[in-house]
Formats: sequence, structure tokens, C-alpha cells
Amino acid sequence: MIQVLTAKIVYYQMALHFSSACLCSLSQMRGQKIRAVAPESSVTVNSEEDKVKLGGSDLKVTKLGIGAWSWGDTSYWNNFEWDDKKLKAAKTAFDASIDCGITFIDTAEVYGSRFSFGAINSETLLGRFIKERKEKDPEVEVAVATKFAALPWRLGRQSVLAALKDSLARMELSSVDLYQLHWPGIWGNEGYIDGLGDAVEQGLVKAVGVSNYSEKRLRDAYEQLKRRGIPLASNQVNYSLIYRLPEQNGVKAVCDELGVTLIAYSPIAQGALTGKYTPENPPTGPRGQIYTPEFLTKLQPLINRIKEIGESYNKTSTQVVLNWLIAQENVVPIPGAKNAEQAKEFGGALGWRLTQQEIDQLRSLASELKPVTGFPVEKL
Repeated sequence: MIQVLTAKIVYYQMALHFSSACLCSLSQMRGQKIRAVAPESSVTVNSEEDKVKLGGSDLKVTKLGIGAWSWGDTSYWNNFEWDDKKLKAAKTAFDASIDCGITFIDTAEVYGSRFSFGAINSETLLGRFIKERKEKDPEVEVAVATKFAALPWRLGRQSVLAALKDSLARMELSSVDLYQLHWPGIWGNEGYIDGLGDAVEQGLVKAVGVSNYSEKRLRDAYEQLKRRGIPLASNQVNYSLIYRLPEQNGVKAVCDELGVTLIAYSPIAQGALTGKYTPENPPTGPRGQIYTPEFLTKLQPLINRIKEIGESYNKTSTQVVLNWLIAQENVVPIPGAKNAEQAKEFGGALGWRLTQQEIDQLRSLASELKPVTGFPVEKL
């Protein structure tokens, strides 16, 4: 039985948020080109104008967030091991993000699952990082998002509240800003949605959302919460330049129609869009089974064009592909940061915009590729 449970947890972890590199670096405009580009300084989010509301809720978050799946994980990331060096790197990633004003952090109860050998729960780490930061800077505000695992044996609205309270205990917080259903359940989804509404009414969360929800499920959840006067703030789905299923299956259109923010996980395709990996140097671990040398060979024309565009703006490839997502409107990307260097790169995706011609050209090049594998429950 334990082996079955372990397999399920690891499967959910491996299939979920393929977040990757983060940012916050210097951005300069090349004078010979007339474009809407970033000012000649690092982009720091420091005002309400740099934030967006999540759906119809009152919650405002930074236009970019951080996914914390890799923090403490040993089932997919970190070469299956977690140690003090990786812990310190994750802490510097958190601090660097806060320093440049990226204060929206997304985690989940199954990240760093206790069923994975040597793992440390991501929620526990995030809570620790926030506590240590507040000791130095009591005024710092972090918008925390976490998620409920819709495991088959969890039934009814009380299971949502119980799991949320466990998450709050791990993070040592009295409430969180956004609580999401991590994926649709095999059954009991109406009860789960009721649990989200209860959490809002009990003051345990500021806003609620879902994740990996199809067009129909999204509409149903929206209407169920609407009857209680509670807005559905977000739907978190796999969305990147080379994984545009939300555009093809109607999810993006419905989010825009209903005023539900689309939170994009895997926004740089687990690092595949950064130019870091090549056919001769593919990613290690489970990612290598998705981004194979064959796929990376076919990806190179797109990678080369992304790099060319980045050079014209004095931007990295990571910043270009994140800017492409932001340009789709009503999208908040949440790439993951393993270290400070990745986190510092984030801000360079803000404060400027690709031209429409560049946006269309990148989409056209990406359309020539066969889509990569996504999370199966998206098609439920």
C-alpha cells in the first residue's frame, strides 16, 4: 500500500509544475532601435502599479511570481537528493526575489512530499524563509499561494479545510493569500469547491483558485463559487511558448471571458527555452525523457531566434520567453528559482514588451514543433 501511495505522490509531483529559472537583472536599451524596451536599470517591483489583481478578487500580486516546487524536492528536481547546499541556494533565491520586489510565491502541500526519501516539504521551507526574513524586515509582505492535493481518498469540503489548516501549520501562518485545488479530483469536486468557499468565509484565505482545470470544469467552478458571491481568482495551468494547450482547448479564452487570471507554470518549459540545453547537453533526470536530444535538435531554430531577439533588447532568452507570455495578457508566469542567480534574472522580463511582429514570429516558429507532454488531467 505504501508503495502505491508513494507512486501516486511522485506521479503527481513529476507531472505538475515544471517551473524553472527566475530573474531580476540589469536591462539596457540599445539606442539604435526604436522599441518599447526597459529602462537602463534593473527592474524592481515597488509599487501597486507593478501588480495585478487576480481575477475578480481583491488580491494583488506581482506580474511575475516564483514557483517553489524544487525547494526540498527529491522526486523530480535536484538530482533526487537534498542537502544543505541546495537549502542555502533556495534561501538565497527567496531573498533575491524579495529584494527585487517579486513577492508572489507559489508552493503546494505535495512539493517535497514526505513519501520522497530525503525530501523536505516546500511549505515548511517557505514558512521558514518568510519567518527569517520578517525578523530582519518586519514590514515585508509575501503573497503566499499553496494548493490542495485532490487525492482519491479525500472527500468533501472538510478535507479541503483540514488540508489547508495543515498547510498553515507547516508555514506557521494564520492565513494564505491564494488557495488552489491542485488538480481536479476523480470525484467529489463540488465538495472541494465548497471547501474553497468555506475557507474564504472563515478568513483562512484571501482568494481561491484551481489548477489544471479544463474549460468545462473551470466554468462549473466559477458558477458554483459565484452563487456564494465568491470570485474564482485563477486557474494555474501549463503554458509556455512551446506548450500552448490552454489556447487550443479553450481554457485561455474562458479565463479571459470570465475574468479569471491564468497562472502559467512551466513558463520556460523546465529550462528548455532558456538555451541552456542542447542536443549534446540535454537535461538530466525525468526532464531528459521529455526534452530529448531529438526534440532539442528540432527546437534549435526557435532557440536561435529567441536569442537574437534577446540580444536586440539586451535581454536573456529567459526574459524574452517570459515577456512573450506576459504579452498574452491576463497571464502571470511563475518560473521556479533554485538559486539567487536565477531569481535575479526575473525582473528583466518586466518593464518592456516585444513587438507584435516578434510575438507572432515566435508563435509561428513554435507551431512547427510537436507539442511536448503535459499533465494528463488537463484533458479530463
